[in-house]
Amino acid sequence: MRQLIAGNWKMNGLRADAIALATALAAELHGDAGCDVLVCPPSTVLAAVTEALAGSAVMTGGQDCHTDASGACTGDVSAPMLRDAGAGWVILGHSERRLGYGESNALVREKVRAAVAAGLTPIVCVGETEQQRLSGNAETVVAAQIDGSVPAGFAGVVAYEPVWAIGTGRTASEDDVVAMHRCIRSQLVETLGEAGAGLRILYGGSVKPAGAAALLALPEVGGALVGGASLVAADFLAIIRAAS
Repeated sequence: MRQLIAGNWKMNGLRADAIALATALAAELHGDAGCDVLVCPPSTVLAAVTEALAGSAVMTGGQDCHTDASGACTGDVSAPMLRDAGAGWVILGHSERRLGYGESNALVREKVRAAVAAGLTPIVCVGETEQQRLSGNAETVVAAQIDGSVPAGFAGVVAYEPVWAIGTGRTASEDDVVAMHRCIRSQLVETLGEAGAGLRILYGGSVKPAGAAALLALPEVGGALVGGASLVAADFLAIIRAAS
């Protein structure tokens, strides 16, 4: 299965900085990069980044979308708006949305439907908190997130992000990653049937260049959702090469 390396820029990047980073990536990634490459910049610079990456191997996506295509939703961005700005993908259900904004599985599922209707490929994030892991409920929590967040006919990507590892510099052990990715695969098959066997599952917990090759070689790891390291061209390129 061809791996996907996706960079989540989060709330980082003014126009000049975003274009400079995109230009640096475009200069190195021509033709076949050996894996699929995606960056998800803030919506304010999405169109500019998409333009800077034109002709390269790097795709672009959004970081969230509303369930409605348009309407009286001040401050929100719809899936058709992301598509219009050049996006082909969108991250949904990230832990920072689930925890910080109280997004439920049901809401994430509706966002997935909206994204697909607009022609976007969704990356649905799932993951447990440290307390949920310590209590022995990690797999139960993640399985429930998949079952509740992924609608029938889902053909996107799932990203596992242990919440306790995001932005902390900590990473799950290889055994933990393998066990959780196998749990996710099992739940995808249970929820979606045979189609669930072919979907990519990304790992997304403080992915760094140093450990990327070992991580990406683990069973059921179909790529990485990269946070802070995707904001540094050299680091992000090193992770891409580890997948290649």
